[in-house]
Amino acid sequence: MSTDLDGRVAIVTGGARGLGLAASEALAAWGARVVISDIDEAAAEGAAAGIPGARAFRCDARDEGQVRRLVEDTVAADGRLDILVANAGIGQLAPLATLDLAGWREVTSLNLDGTFLAIRHGGPAIAGSGGGAIVAIASILAFAAAPGGGAYGAAKAGVVSLVRTAALELRAQGVRVNAICPGFFETALVEGQRATAAELLGVDLDPVVEAVQGRYGRPEEVGRVAAWLASDRAAMVSGAAYVIDGGAKASIL
Repeated sequence: MSTDLDGRVAIVTGGARGLGLAASEALAAWGARVVISDIDEAAAEGAAAGIPGARAFRCDARDEGQVRRLVEDTVAADGRLDILVANAGIGQLAPLATLDLAGWREVTSLNLDGTFLAIRHGGPAIAGSGGGAIVAIASILAFAAAPGGGAYGAAKAGVVSLVRTAALELRAQGVRVNAICPGFFETALVEGQRATAAELLGVDLDPVVEAVQGRYGRPEEVGRVAAWLASDRAAMVSGAAYVIDGGAKASIL
């Protein structure tokens, strides 16, 4: 337990499960009041029920009006916004030869457009509260390609570039912006990628992950980094992209 985030208010998009839930739990454990935003209202309410002081808010991260209302409601209810974790995303895999424009836009609209909207509306609110931090969840595929990962990797590379620009533009307003780039973690998203890789690409992810990463990561290992980046312990960290992958990106295997 830590008190580093006592009195601070955080929004986590896609916060009902997986890495978003882990971030919500870590932020709360460090003392923040957390608003769990998710398109699945029941899942968000269930997650909030398990975290002291948390509350749920249904929001489609691709819809600008809903994102605006999420931020406005949080400031109205809690008096401030200090932290935003832009986590909402999907991880569909498809070879470029079979990926149509609708599939491309489905992946990029949530992973990249959703992050843009979170920063666009969350950044000024955080600045108005005296400053704070935005953490965007990107991916190792922002830096390393994988078969079937064209849309997902392009979106996450865009997230990293967006984070760097936002860090520069929001610096004078006291808002730090960073990205976390996970490798393969024990989440429903990765489970879906595992099934798709086997069915469409003929690739078994398990031995690949074991060879380059050692094991699948645990969501709380990302959550703790998100809480650290949101805290004053990371006061000089902005515009960075933290790869959390057990050394996979460093490997030639």
